Formats: sequence, C-alpha cells, structure tokens
Amino acid sequence: MANDVVDARERRRYEITADGKVAGFAEYILTDGLVTFTHTEVDPAFEGRGLGGALVRAALDDVRSRGLKVLPLCPFVKGWIQRHRDYADLVYGSAE
Repeated sequence: MANDVVDARERRRYEITADGKVAGFAEYILTDGLVTFTHTEVDPAFEGRGLGGALVRAALDDVRSRGLKVLPLCPFVKGWIQRHRDYADLVYGSAE
C-alpha cells in the first residue's frame, strides 16, 4: 500500500498514512517565507518501515515547491537534512 503525505494545514503538520491510518507527522510553524519544523513522530506500530524519512522528504519537497525556507529545530528533520545534502539549500541562512 502506498504511503501518502499530506499537509494538514489546520493541524500545522505534515502527516503520512500507512495501512489507511495516520502513521506519523511532522509539526511545523509557518511564518512569512519560513517553515519551522518543531517535532516529528512516527507511531511505534509503524517504526522500522522508513516512514519518518519518507515523511520528511515529502514535506521538504513541498516546502521547496512553494519557494519557502526551513528552520529545522526538530532533531530528526535536522539530522535527515544533514544526511541528504541535496536539501541543505532549503535551510534558512544557507548559501543559495
């Protein structure tokens, strides 16, 4: 089954579904031109399936498509970006 990621704007978070259920989320604060990721969580029942990485990748792809920058306060998002340097340009204050 495909894992869908949606921007649940009313809850200020990106959500990933698996097996028809919300399996994880990445919370954010949106300000003018900046998405600050504050917390990412995957339900323990869905751990070990790569959903956290898929969630962050999809969220950052959406941020990029909207022309916004990222402030990764969440350690998971920050670490993911550090391991995937092709996303480093999204980080607020990075050289363009």
